[in-house]
Amino acid sequence: MDTQIQRFAVANLRRRPLVVETGGFVAGFSPDTDSPYLNYATPLPGAAPTANDVAGLVAQFRDRGLLPRLEFAPQAAPRVEPALRAAGFTTEAVHEYLVCTPDTLTVPRAVSVPRVQTPATDEQYAALDAALGEAFGDGFASSPEGVARLRRMQDDGGAVRFVPAADGGCAGGAACSPPAEDTAELGGVGTRPAYRGRGIATAVTAALAEAMFVQGAGSVWLEYSGDGSRRVYERVGFRPQGTRLYLSLPVQRS
Repeated sequence: MDTQIQRFAVANLRRRPLVVETGGFVAGFSPDTDSPYLNYATPLPGAAPTANDVAGLVAQFRDRGLLPRLEFAPQAAPRVEPALRAAGFTTEAVHEYLVCTPDTLTVPRAVSVPRVQTPATDEQYAALDAALGEAFGDGFASSPEGVARLRRMQDDGGAVRFVPAADGGCAGGAACSPPAEDTAELGGVGTRPAYRGRGIATAVTAALAEAMFVQGAGSVWLEYSGDGSRRVYERVGFRPQGTRLYLSLPVQRS
């Protein structure tokens, strides 16, 4: 599964507005933001970069005033991590990823399950973006660019889902990338604090996975942020399959 996930990572980055391929790496940049979560690189499966290859990749980030950063499944390219660490890259995080297939998907059917919708209006996309900003806190503020990214994901073959709130806004939601390499990435599952504990994350996650399987994807994968969220995803049918590594190169202080 690691190699498939890594092939997906490459294909997904190649969808970015600006793509640079150098030395066995693919870097995807979003010119409307300097967020490190939207500007990063990943290696080709099996890549064996030299020191010069890594230096060339770093230059692509430094020239744009961005943090050199990578996300990848290390087992799919085992020679990449040593090369990056030799250049000074350090660990941001190691995340386990979970995978759901049509055979493992469990869709909640209880009468009390929250009503999941697909946003159709600018107001609904904006409400979802605002809800996710509130859910994730600092570093994820709502913005017109965030709203546009959600709409593009839906329009480009992915899926965006939300649960309406009693105040007329959005209680929570998430998005799933368009499929590539027979899989899709589900991410950004967020619920506003006032609406947590009501099954919103479970309902949205199941609805998104189901939507991808209807489109023909063989699997959907995601990463979780804690034991609580892991239990939510496991109830829907996601199972552990491997890990992904996040590395970045700190600014050198003189």
